Amino acid sequence: MEIAVKIKGIAVSLLVLVLGRSPQVIAQTSAVAGDICPGELGAKVDAIANRPEFSRSRWGILIQPLSSTATLYSHDATKYFIPASNVKLLTTAAALQKLGADFRIKTSVYSGENGSLYVAGRGDPSIAEAQLKSLAQQLKQRGISQVNELIGDDSYFQGSAVNRNWEWEDAQAGYGAPVNSLIFNQNAIELVLSPQNLGQPLKVTFAEPKLANQWQIQNNSVTVAPNESEFIEVGREFDRPAIRVSGQLKVGAESESSYVAVVNPANNFLQNFQQVLTAEGIPVKQALVTSVARNLNQELAAVESPPLAELVKETNRESNNLYAEVLLRLLGKFTVKMSLPQEDTNETGLKELKTALTQLGVNPNSYILADGSGLSRHNLISPEALVQTLRLMANSPAASVYRASLPIAGENGTLKNRFNYTSSRVNLQAKTGTLSGVSALSGYIEVPSYEPLVFSIIVNQSDLPSSKLRSATDEIVLLLNRLRRC
Repeated sequence: MEIAVKIKGIAVSLLVLVLGRSPQVIAQTSAVAGDICPGELGAKVDAIANRPEFSRSRWGILIQPLSSTATLYSHDATKYFIPASNVKLLTTAAALQKLGADFRIKTSVYSGENGSLYVAGRGDPSIAEAQLKSLAQQLKQRGISQVNELIGDDSYFQGSAVNRNWEWEDAQAGYGAPVNSLIFNQNAIELVLSPQNLGQPLKVTFAEPKLANQWQIQNNSVTVAPNESEFIEVGREFDRPAIRVSGQLKVGAESESSYVAVVNPANNFLQNFQQVLTAEGIPVKQALVTSVARNLNQELAAVESPPLAELVKETNRESNNLYAEVLLRLLGKFTVKMSLPQEDTNETGLKELKTALTQLGVNPNSYILADGSGLSRHNLISPEALVQTLRLMANSPAASVYRASLPIAGENGTLKNRFNYTSSRVNLQAKTGTLSGVSALSGYIEVPSYEPLVFSIIVNQSDLPSSKLRSATDEIVLLLNRLRRC
């Protein structure tokens, strides 16, 4: 999820979801006029970027043919910008290069001493109740009828589960969930918010009903009239199990889901696994988490993640931060020299990402990364780096998998509701990026009367709403869609 907010106090209320129900609007009619020649493109892009409303904003743009490094338009293309979720383009490219599209993440259960079981996680972000049931059923088939001690091995990823460069409110939200070795339900708690009668608070329910008794809900939300705007704010207290809900939905509107991060992800995994085991007739006397790796050989049960190609698709198409951070840490576990047992996996992942992209041909001096998802404002990337990555991946063995992972304009992912208001189809696959004051779009566009293009458009340091930044970016893309040879 792509979002950022400013903290309003001592880490109490966190913005998790802002609903954008109003349709995308392109104010200028020039963007849907006739074809344009390449020589006209620069002036038309400048006319958009130089509008008075953007006088305090900073643009970085690079537009090139996919087939060459010839430049159709460039503005500050070699300078650094905060890229938001466009970081995921680099993370997924490196993961595909180093791990391969068929790579899977394995979670294993091993036999221990005196009737104990070890469940060893390796960072699979896709594990939900179905996978835990599979493990339990495999154990049952192996004759396991009781567990004296269930030990969760959370040692595979080393270092902090929360990136130190993330803002506090982000780290408490579902889109900034902690990244560890034992992940269940993406380390987030889902709340379903439903409008009631006019003036009444929204109905708040847990997607997992068993959590209702574990959390206190402070509900300051309201159901509003059909002509009112809609937004939701969900936050979690730091010092006690309390979730705060505020915002508003219209009478008769559909229910909306919102998420907060779990407090202790490894314990959360183990508690859920213990409940599944009990339900399968395998009672557990005691459960605990360890962060110290042990050499275990007798594997009793295992589940695997979908192939990396599917994990990359979830990362880019849905802009899933947790998946991106897992991919980065996996890179840290598969360095050429292999990381030391206690070495911070995030740091080794960043080093290996740079190594992989340099081997691919990306200029190593064209970006500086602090995470794999783009949630950190310490990330700096030039439009040049993004365009280089996109072009080089288009000519790599992983080209089809990489491109298929990107959202398609007007069809799916984070581009589902963009470019579906114009009469002419825009054949665009691109990665979005949004933080407060930041908007980015980088990808490929198949131009009907020209040739395929690769581009990166980033806006920084803006006080305008994200919707206005996206609208201007979309205008530039529509200009590209009108190019013809002349």
